[in-house]
Amino acid sequence: MIRHTVAFRLRHAPGSAKEAAFLEAASCLSDIPGVQHFERLRQVNVNNEFAFGFSMEFAGRDAYDGYNNHPVHTAFVAERWVPEVEAAQETDYQPL
Repeated sequence: MIRHTVAFRLRHAPGSAKEAAFLEAASCLSDIPGVQHFERLRQVNVNNEFAFGFSMEFAGRDAYDGYNNHPVHTAFVAERWVPEVEAAQETDYQPL
């Protein structure tokens, strides 16, 4: 199993319609084959510079690679992520 997480900060004003639209648009990622337990998250730790996070799980490397190469994911990255995300930190975990 791989747990894929990304913490990020948007270029949009907090609470804005553009912020809400980005977070809603990200729900398309949950429909990609192999994605399990998709979550959109709001950061609550005041010591963290990132406002949001996405978390999802994959059964293994093949499912994860399929997600990364899926046209819905690549389109989301090109059309939404790159122009709207100011900074991000991506982390992928496997259980010990």
